[in-house]
Amino acid sequence: MEKKTIVVIGATGSQGKGLVNSLINEGAFNVRAITRNPEKYSGKAHEVVFGDLNNLPSLKDAFKNAYGVFLVTNFWEGADEITQGKNAVDAAKATGIQHFIWSTLPDVETISKSKFEVPHFTNKAKVDDLVSRAGFKYHTFVQPPFYYQNLVGQMGPQPKQDGTTGWTLPIDPNKKVIHMADINDLGKVVTGAFLNPEKVGNGSYLSLATELNSFNDILAAYKANGKDYSFTQVPGELFSTFFEGANEISEMMAYFEAHTYMAQNSDGQIALAKEVAGGNLNSLKNWIKENIN
Repeated sequence: MEKKTIVVIGATGSQGKGLVNSLINEGAFNVRAITRNPEKYSGKAHEVVFGDLNNLPSLKDAFKNAYGVFLVTNFWEGADEITQGKNAVDAAKATGIQHFIWSTLPDVETISKSKFEVPHFTNKAKVDDLVSRAGFKYHTFVQPPFYYQNLVGQMGPQPKQDGTTGWTLPIDPNKKVIHMADINDLGKVVTGAFLNPEKVGNGSYLSLATELNSFNDILAAYKANGKDYSFTQVPGELFSTFFEGANEISEMMAYFEAHTYMAQNSDGQIALAKEVAGGNLNSLKNWIKENIN
């Protein structure tokens, strides 16, 4: 019997790459990677096809004869996430996709009654209704966490004026409000969702969160691996002046403090994601041990 094809949009990004690897390891599906630069693709997908979220005809071509679609958009690349989400939904409907899985985030605008402005969360949440109303046989929402991988690069520890290395952020380091996980484990959640459409294909939200940490917990995990970092809390107004896009991070952390990353009442969604993923989710302490020299 021919394997059903799963289309992975954003197959070269952190979420898509982890999903491709998870689907390949599981072995039940044919995996079709979608990218704007197929000639540069070096992942493990069975096939790679051109597709651009701003180009509806390219998506229709890319989705042909597929069973499922995983969609993720990238706010930080300047994406109009609502338009791109609509294009993907329209293409999926036109080509008979049966199971549509959308990588979304909590609706900060609604949750905080517009107190906090975090477009890279809220704009994704605004696509949820488009997915729900499209009439797919199965549709599922996944919510990625604050990735452990965020702790390198721009959000990683930096040299400070006092001679230490660590973080300077507008968040109380004592508050356990940051839902975290290894982004590669999102692939296990999505794979589990594609394997269990009757269980989670009715609009279920699967929120990946292996741990709920404070920044002091993060520092402790590094210290357990021989890395001693410092933390300085600064006001959000000051942090917002540090670099372009800093205000978005400042608003996000204020939202975390008030509501947590996944927001209150997310325990059921977190438990369901863990159940569907089938266990073996990576801890922060272990991720640091494996990845930080």
